[in-house]
Amino acid sequence: MISIAQDFSRSPAGRFISDGPNSGERFREKFLVPHLEKSRQITVELDGTRGMGSSFLEEAFGGLIRRGYSPEFLKDHIILESRDRSLQTEIQGYWFKR
Repeated sequence: MISIAQDFSRSPAGRFISDGPNSGERFREKFLVPHLEKSRQITVELDGTRGMGSSFLEEAFGGLIRRGYSPEFLKDHIILESRDRSLQTEIQGYWFKR
């Protein structure tokens, strides 16, 4: 399990690494891609942050599509956990609206 708040940052923000150390690009490359390259299923806990902007979420999760992962693969390999269902819906929208 990866907790964005505990394992990455309580204040994730920005799209690119050039935007700062808590960017979506950095989260994707440091946490998500290594698990997915090994075809491991991963649970991502979205709760506990001070908020996550759409630029962070789109780059972290939508960026996986641009790296060549299929929406179906992502749905099978990433379990999104949150009390806020709208975050799960937003992230899955980045996967399936392409």
